[in-house]
Amino acid sequence: MENIIGLRELRENVAVYAAQVAKGRSFIVVRQSKPLFKITPLSEEEDNWEETVDFTKIKKGGIKMQDLLARL
Repeated sequence: MENIIGLRELRENVAVYAAQVAKGRSFIVVRQSKPLFKITPLSEEEDNWEETVDFTKIKKGGIKMQDLLARL
């Protein structure tokens, strides 16, 4: 069963809901009693992200996008 939560509740407690989604729960987010969007965990297929570049290995904290684009 999916839980219905308000947009304000989500904004104020995003870390709590993110942890719940990571555990497999889904939520429908509403504003003024109208559904806005649904938060669901990633499926097995969607969870296979490939790291292409880790800019934190180049410079601690990463690099600024403007600097990267200027060097291209």
